[in-house]
Amino acid sequence: MATLNRHQQRQVAFQTLYSIGMHPVPEIEPIIQQVLNGDPEQPWVEAIPAELSALVQGVLSQQTRLDLQISDYLVSGWTIDRLNLIDLTLMRLALYEVQVLDVPKKIAINEALQLAHDFTNESSRKFINALLNRALTTED
Repeated sequence: MATLNRHQQRQVAFQTLYSIGMHPVPEIEPIIQQVLNGDPEQPWVEAIPAELSALVQGVLSQQTRLDLQISDYLVSGWTIDRLNLIDLTLMRLALYEVQVLDVPKKIAINEALQLAHDFTNESSRKFINALLNRALTTED
């Protein structure tokens, strides 16, 4: 494995952000490297792609703003603290990509839903889809 396509970068970014959400660490590079080395049959021997590192750092640097935005679309009585970390991480990533990296809304939402399909359940997918559609539709 010498390069990562965009979907693979999103997946590694998601897994890294989730890991950091579970156990905050001062340096992200070792976590990214650990995620990249997750497949013992295809160890990652290349340098960490700069755009992957920038994506993770970008989401982390905007996390407070992203969480406030997500909070605006939660139903009454719900707070960020009640959300499943997988769902929250996927929504942060999608919002960041649209708002900062100018990824088209449809692509960011579809990628978030694909990752949700791989890492969580149908209920979470529906929740993520609904919240992202509300949040990103009201931006126009």
